[in-house]
Amino acid sequence: MIDGALGFGYGWRCLTAAEAVSADGISRMVEDSTPDSSADHSATPPPEQPSTIDGAPRRRGRRSAYATKDLTKGSVPRNLWFLAWPQVAESFLSVVDQLADLIWAGRLGFQAIAGLGVAQSYLMMLMTARMGLDSGMRSMISRAVGARQIAYANHVVLQALTLTTAYSVVLVTIGLVLTVPLLRVLGLSDGVVSQAAPYMRVQFFAMAMMGYQRMTAGALQASGDSMTPLKAATVSRVGHLVLSPFLIFGWWWFPEFGLAGAALANLISQSVGVGMNMRALLVGSSRLHMTFKGYYIDYPLLWRVLKIGLPASVTGAQRAVSQLIVVAIVASFGDIALAAFAMTRRAENTVLHASRGMGRAAGALAGQNLGANLPGRAKASVFWAIVYASVASVTISAVFLIFPNQVASFFNSDPEFIAQAALWLQVLAIGYFSMNTVQVFTQSFNTTGATVAPMIVTVSTMWLLELPLAYVLSRHTSLEELGIPWAIVFGMTLRLMIFTWYYMRGSWLRTGML
Repeated sequence: MIDGALGFGYGWRCLTAAEAVSADGISRMVEDSTPDSSADHSATPPPEQPSTIDGAPRRRGRRSAYATKDLTKGSVPRNLWFLAWPQVAESFLSVVDQLADLIWAGRLGFQAIAGLGVAQSYLMMLMTARMGLDSGMRSMISRAVGARQIAYANHVVLQALTLTTAYSVVLVTIGLVLTVPLLRVLGLSDGVVSQAAPYMRVQFFAMAMMGYQRMTAGALQASGDSMTPLKAATVSRVGHLVLSPFLIFGWWWFPEFGLAGAALANLISQSVGVGMNMRALLVGSSRLHMTFKGYYIDYPLLWRVLKIGLPASVTGAQRAVSQLIVVAIVASFGDIALAAFAMTRRAENTVLHASRGMGRAAGALAGQNLGANLPGRAKASVFWAIVYASVASVTISAVFLIFPNQVASFFNSDPEFIAQAALWLQVLAIGYFSMNTVQVFTQSFNTTGATVAPMIVTVSTMWLLELPLAYVLSRHTSLEELGIPWAIVFGMTLRLMIFTWYYMRGSWLRTGML
């Protein structure tokens, strides 16, 4: 039964690279038989189709190697590193950004740390739901680029922009109306709610802008250009780091916003990053060259993006929902335990963000090779991503195991906080290899378009094992709150075993366009 369920990971129609796309980017895709994925195809892919306006080539901006390199040829590990290191660097910038907010929150007290962690759990739930839609876009663009159907890839970007706009409107509305009720339902103390509510309201607006940045960055990365998003992320993250203390503490002539100042700094900096990515798409300095001329809402294509992306959205959203349930369990042990949990989740991102970046790069590389009918190279892309990510996870795990007190004291000097946080760090560090590898598998499969299998595996293991085990170990054993990180480690280990089997099985290696 499991084999049949995971085999449904390709319940959509795969389209061959030979299918034509019209000059204005509107595709009438004809259903065709899917090539055999059991062996590589050595045929040379067709020449890349240039973007056009009314049949004439469009003028492009200056293009770098990231806009022109053929990732379906040459060394797979070198191509992966070429595409991955900017995404890994971008992920680490995001980690630094979040850790900086946590450090500033620590200066406001442990209730601010707890409030920040709870608010970010809600925001992550909503953002991961939208990021799942990006998986549909990434998979379609990467395969189209591999098949040399650039006009179709440009059209997919425009439709993804439409979805992001609609989602942003919903996100902002939720932030304006439901912030305080969402915090109260978890049973948080008044002190935590007073810190979290203003931050969370502003952050809803910032998350809407971040949605645009991640959507445009995802389109560029799927096409093979991971350098432009890195530049945009660097500018926006540095801007956030610089602005945050001024807006939090009211330095110089800036007003003092408290914790909400971090969210306001994020909103401003994300807007700058969106502008940089959009410029690359519009002037054609990347492989993609987007235009709004003749724009319309392509409902059949939107449905294809949603059909591929919705399982990934469910995967991300349920993971965030489960984290909120964990927050509710931890909150019953007091604010110190909740602050320790929030800190360890942020520290954990130093591992998971890097593996997510590596997994997305592997998925983009695999998607391009699947679009070019090269499944063997696609499988090798994911293998090498796991090798690279494992080195990082082992290194960081060693740091957390050997120096847990030093890491915890970096965020807050309260002795009770340090004692609890250090224990959480040591337990979770044991499972970082499994967490890392699972993230690579999940992101890789999602970015190639095989989104159903990760959803089934993640939902089943989370709700049938990890959450019940967290409750039982924390409430009915002497482990108390430490039973929660142990349950997380057990759940991740089981997911790793299932994903390894699915990877070896190879049903995700269907070739052609989506």
